[in-house]
Amino acid sequence: MRKCAIIPVIVAVLFIFGCSPKQKADLLLYNGNIYTVDESFQLAEAIVVKDGKVLAVGKDDDILSLFEATETVDLEEKYVYPGFMDPHSHFMGYSMNLMHANLWMSSSMEEIVERLEKQKETMMGEWLQGRGWDQNLFAVKAMPDNSLLNAAFPDTPVYIVRVDGHAAVANDKALQLAGIDSQTQVNGGEIVLYDGKPTGLLIDRAMYLVSSVIPELTASETVELLKRGQTDMFTVGLTSVCDAGLPKSSILLLDSLHQADELDIRVYAMLSPSEENFDYFLPQGPYQTEKLTVRSVKLFADGALGSRGALMKKPYSDDSANRGLLVDDLELMRRSCELAHEFGFQVNTHCIGDSANSLMLNMYADFLEPDNDLRWRIEHAQVVDPAEFEMFGTYQIIPSIQAIHAVSDMGWAEDRVGADRIKGAYAFRDLMEQVGWLPNGSDFPVERINPLFSFHAAFTRQDKIGQPEEGWYPQQRLTREEALKGMTIWAAKANFEEDTRGSLEEGKFADFVIMDVDLMTVDPVLIYDLPVQETWLGGKRVYSIME
Repeated sequence: MRKCAIIPVIVAVLFIFGCSPKQKADLLLYNGNIYTVDESFQLAEAIVVKDGKVLAVGKDDDILSLFEATETVDLEEKYVYPGFMDPHSHFMGYSMNLMHANLWMSSSMEEIVERLEKQKETMMGEWLQGRGWDQNLFAVKAMPDNSLLNAAFPDTPVYIVRVDGHAAVANDKALQLAGIDSQTQVNGGEIVLYDGKPTGLLIDRAMYLVSSVIPELTASETVELLKRGQTDMFTVGLTSVCDAGLPKSSILLLDSLHQADELDIRVYAMLSPSEENFDYFLPQGPYQTEKLTVRSVKLFADGALGSRGALMKKPYSDDSANRGLLVDDLELMRRSCELAHEFGFQVNTHCIGDSANSLMLNMYADFLEPDNDLRWRIEHAQVVDPAEFEMFGTYQIIPSIQAIHAVSDMGWAEDRVGADRIKGAYAFRDLMEQVGWLPNGSDFPVERINPLFSFHAAFTRQDKIGQPEEGWYPQQRLTREEALKGMTIWAAKANFEEDTRGSLEEGKFADFVIMDVDLMTVDPVLIYDLPVQETWLGGKRVYSIME
């Protein structure tokens, strides 16, 4: 009688008898270099998928001898990674922005007007909109006004949002439709005046006065834009995104599209702090399907550093009369924390300035016991008083960072906060050592959607051409392994999803990315131009560079 070959115990446990027939599967990929990103950071050669989930990973010989699949793929020694996850982004916002003029990297208001004129030829609706301007790229780095917009578009309402989403410029026609004049007041924001007249520049909550009067898209237009956004996500390897702050209507729309199989991207939706959201979602407790998770509340403690809306303990180094803005009022934030704690929801608060971070660290401490596992998060944790770093560790508060912000901001950040405070800014290594792990996202559309850009920034602290040579404050760099974990398993953990995604292990969703390079060794200057070859979600190919 023929005897079966001896196989490793880890594979043999899949079978009662060594001579059992091959196990049936849907998909088998072999001859690859598969980063499982499991606890031991194992490198495998083959992976088997059944019913949308990983059935086994291991060596080619073992997997091929034990399984047969409906579809078999020779990876030709390509590299496979868990599906990339963005733990802090704005999927809905990005998708809706696809109808707007792209103002990214514009060098002047004159260039912005040129881009808007091109957009006007194909714009949806009666409003002309754009996003992505950054006055720090202008020759004169002052915040803009609406004078050129008024001259170019006197009869068309125009609304353009800064790259960080915390400032906007509206022309006079838009201000008129919104009912804004020199007497208009708003809490948590600013309508910037000059000689007693609105300049069109709106900061933080003042933006809502205009954005709220822009007519909504039709249902079919919204769905079409979401599908276009999803395609962009798959193109860069994203299989799961965290949408940081959504109303009830958007969350229910995503859920309905998921249930109807019209949308595939997995979404971790944070609730905006509204009575409608709280009354509808909180009493039900955390909600989770294979594609949608709702178990967190998103708060805004302050604005952004670029627009000087970040709340600082002392005035800005380059604006001595300004300490920034408190965006959500204290009563709202404390009540949100109380409700979230009562109903088992996570709290995730946008904190940029050292005062905002201090405020929320101390507020969290009123609700959290030391060494808890509630995973309340500080989103951005951008400028932190070094004396308060230990609060992250004591109360297991998760710093949810976006490493790409450090690279984007390094040209002007020290001017904003000064040489002393910069030591506690973008301090990724110091933050990670407090809790032992941290998620790393992009905050798109504030930054580009490609997760590899933030991956690169995390371990280099350099721009795309390798500057500065030693990295910006290089002592705060992460390792490549930590950077990869930040957009896979640690991103999943930040969402309480580490049991279903974030690594390629038995029982988890078969979400993965195929590339022809090793991210652990490739020359960093090449990373910005690396294409994703294929993206798979639930064992199905959703993107191929060849199609």
